[in-house]
Amino acid sequence: MAPDISSRQPAVEGYTKPTEVRPPGPKGVPLLGSLPALGSDILGFFTQCVREYGDVVSFHLAGWPAILLGHPDLAEKVLVKEASNFVKHRLFWRHVEAIFGQGLLTSEGAFWHRQRRLAAPAFTGPHLSRYSETMTQYTDAILREWQPGQSRDLHFEAMGLTFRIAAQTLFGAESDQDIKTIHDRFDEVLEQIALRFRRPFRIPDWLPLPGNLRYRRGVRFMNELVARIIEERQQAPDDRGDLLSTLMTARDELGQPMSTHQIRDEVVTLLLAGHETTALTLSWTWYLLALHPAVDARLAEEVRNILQGRTPTFDDLPRLRFTEQVVTESMRLYPPAYALGREAVADCEIGGYPVAGGTTVYISPWVMHRDPRWFDEPLEFRPERWNGDFAKRLPRFAYMPFGGGPRICIGNRFAMTEAVLILAMVAQHYRLEWQSDRPVTPMPSITLRPKGGVWARLVPR
Repeated sequence: MAPDISSRQPAVEGYTKPTEVRPPGPKGVPLLGSLPALGSDILGFFTQCVREYGDVVSFHLAGWPAILLGHPDLAEKVLVKEASNFVKHRLFWRHVEAIFGQGLLTSEGAFWHRQRRLAAPAFTGPHLSRYSETMTQYTDAILREWQPGQSRDLHFEAMGLTFRIAAQTLFGAESDQDIKTIHDRFDEVLEQIALRFRRPFRIPDWLPLPGNLRYRRGVRFMNELVARIIEERQQAPDDRGDLLSTLMTARDELGQPMSTHQIRDEVVTLLLAGHETTALTLSWTWYLLALHPAVDARLAEEVRNILQGRTPTFDDLPRLRFTEQVVTESMRLYPPAYALGREAVADCEIGGYPVAGGTTVYISPWVMHRDPRWFDEPLEFRPERWNGDFAKRLPRFAYMPFGGGPRICIGNRFAMTEAVLILAMVAQHYRLEWQSDRPVTPMPSITLRPKGGVWARLVPR
C-alpha cells in the first residue's frame, strides 16, 4: 500500500508568490530522473511528492519535464479554465494507439468534440432507464450461478458481468465469447500497457518481442470481437436506441456519417472503458464492505427496507441513498482513474510558476481524495461522510473519480447506475467474507486494479 498523507499539516489555501522559478521536487537519478520511482510505485511517488514538496511539484522523466498538482483549484485551471492549452499527454498515450485508436479517450480538438457530440445522446436518462433492465437481468443470472459458501474472485466476476452488460446495453449484442478468454486477453493488454508506461522510450509494436506479441494478440482479439459486433448490426441496421445505433446513424453538421474505422475506435474504447471502470468500482466496494461489516449491515438494511425483496429498478435509485454513498466513498479511496495526465501546448503559468510548453502535467485523484484538507480521517471508509451538503462544500475538484471539465467521463451516469443496482442486488442475497489469506494490493495499470483479485466467501443473508 502506498504511503498516506494524513499526517501532513493542512496547508493554507491559496497561493503566495513563489520564491523559486522552478517548483520544488525530487531530483531523481541521473538520466532517468524520477522514471524509476514512478514506474515502481506511482501511487507512493505521487503521494510522497505532495507530502514533501507541496501542491506544485517538479520532476523529470528521462529528460521529459513534468509537474504534479495537488490542489483542486490548480486541477480546475488545467481541466476547465485553460483546458484548450492542455491535451492528453503523448508520453503515455503514444504507447496504446493500436488498441484505442482515435476514440473519445485519446482524440483531441475538433475531432473529439464531434465524436463526443455524436455519442452523447446514448447516455441520457431514457436510455439509462432501458439499460437498467439489462443490468438487473444479467446480475440476476450471475446470482443464480453463485452458491452459498463458495469462495469467488469478485473482481473476475465483476469483469465478466459488466462486460456482458456493456456488450448488450451499448451495442445491442450478446458476446458468445468465453468470458475468461476475454478477461485473459484484456489482462495481457493491460499488463503490456503498464510495462510501456514505465519505459522512457517507445518500442515499435512490430518488433517481435514477447511482450509485443502478447499485446498484438490482445489487440487482434479485441478487433475481431468488435468487428463481429459491428458486422451483426450492419446486417440488421435498425435503430435499437443503443450506442452503436447512435454511432451508425449519427450525422454531423455537414450530414456526414462516421467512418467504419471511427466507429471501431469508439466501440473499442467504450467496450473496454464501459465495463472496466464499473468492474473496478464494484471490486473495491466489495473489498471494503468485507472489511467493514457494520457498513455492510447498514447497506443491507437499506436495501431490505426499500426493495422488500424485489428487483431494483431505475426509479429506485434516488431512494437507495446510502447504497450510492457506499459507491461514492469506495471511489474516493480507490478511484479507478487514479491519475490524469495532460500536456501543456504552450508556455503558461500554474500556481505562480512558469510552465513550458511540452511539460506533462499530472493530477492524481488518488492523492486528492486522501488529502486531510478536504476529508476528515481520509483513510477511513466512511460512506456517511457524504450526508447532507458535504459534496457541495468540497472544492470543485477535490473529488473527481470520473475526471472533470469538458472531458469528464461520458459514461459516468451509466457507471453509477450500474454499480448501485448491482451492489443492491448482491446485498439482498449475500454478505461477503473476505479471504484474508489472499491479500489485495492496488495495482496501478491504465486503471487501478486489485492485484490477485478480491476473493470472498458468499455468506447468505
